Amino acid sequence: MASELRLDGGFIYYGWPRLIVACLFGGLVFLGVSVLGLYNGVPLPQLGLGSGGKWWKKKKKVRVYMDGCFDMMHYGHCNALRQARALGDELVVGVVSDEEIIANKGPPVTPLRERLIMVGALKWVDEVISDAPYAITKEFMFKLFNEYNIDYIIHGDDPCLLPDGTDAYELAKKAGRYKQIKRTEGVSSTDIVGRMLLCVRERSSGDNHSHSSLQRQFSHGHGQKVEDRASGSGTRVSHFLPTSRRIVQFSNGKGPGPDARIVYIDGAFDLFHAGHVEILRIARGLGDFLLVGIHPDQIVSSNRGAHRPIMNLHERSLSVLACRYVDEVIIGAPWEVSKDMITTFNISLVVHGTVAENNDFQKGKCNPYAVPIEMGIYRQLDSPLDITTSTIIKRIVANHEAYQKRNEKKAESERRYYEDKTYVAGD
Repeated sequence: MASELRLDGGFIYYGWPRLIVACLFGGLVFLGVSVLGLYNGVPLPQLGLGSGGKWWKKKKKVRVYMDGCFDMMHYGHCNALRQARALGDELVVGVVSDEEIIANKGPPVTPLRERLIMVGALKWVDEVISDAPYAITKEFMFKLFNEYNIDYIIHGDDPCLLPDGTDAYELAKKAGRYKQIKRTEGVSSTDIVGRMLLCVRERSSGDNHSHSSLQRQFSHGHGQKVEDRASGSGTRVSHFLPTSRRIVQFSNGKGPGPDARIVYIDGAFDLFHAGHVEILRIARGLGDFLLVGIHPDQIVSSNRGAHRPIMNLHERSLSVLACRYVDEVIIGAPWEVSKDMITTFNISLVVHGTVAENNDFQKGKCNPYAVPIEMGIYRQLDSPLDITTSTIIKRIVANHEAYQKRNEKKAESERRYYEDKTYVAGD
């Protein structure tokens, strides 16, 4: 009885074993080979046939999607996107429009254009969708699945509720295409706005009795607590607890090559913003390896005022490390770039932007770049964006009443999160 040869689902299946059949045609011998011992339903990839004795099926890439406002992007956002990327092969990020944020949360501090620059500069992001909706509708979810080939939609373990109290990710959960990651403790955009509002309030009251008590709380911390209870603002002053594992997770883990052209740039990088990203992008293009020096809190305070920095050294370091243009950072870099430092790190070029908090150093006696200038390896770069940390703070101050109301609205959900908080594995 002859066996049947058929196609099923793209694989060729053989019937019961058959013997080798030889046939002669036009003086040539065509040998039809059957593999003995094979039974009905065994696919060809298991037969050990094909190129190199193996059959390979290309594995489909898992694409995951995560959205957010990403207003005043911080290391908590970065860590969330890092975790999301670990759940797939490609990460697509949706950035919510200004109009959607205003309708659901209040006015954003950073406009969409700046938020797109920030998200696109993260080393874990593969693709960015602009003007994403705040809530994932059925139509947008199908668009994600069919047009963007998204396999899973990701969000943190903190609840995301719409103004009507419904879950913004309910549809994705019902579809079985939802995955959850762990929220990063110690920071949120609401928290950072609260820090600035408290600093403005403290400064306006003339309370400078302890070289900025709030700045010390941010930098050195005394645990998480809620400030200004009497006013009812419920502003949470949180403290980030850095770990060596987190720094490793954000690091590239690779040093420069033996002949690499190493570019060095330093600064406070407080409230890491689009202006920082763009100058780092230009600096990285001038060499093979970008080394970024991040000044310690004490240096920032002495040069920019008692109420700065808003973010402490470790918080600022993680934000810079998350940027795709940065290869390595010096945590707590010295104010002056010395000859020994240039030699130790084999620095080829030292750069600084034209837009900065304080560019008057070149007029003074203590120019921190005196040595690289003398060595002929210093270059000043034209900053693409006229944005500084003070720009961000001024935006808050100019519209502080609206942001105060936004923070008060958010305070209740933050309080419930911390009261109901349970341990979540992962991260």
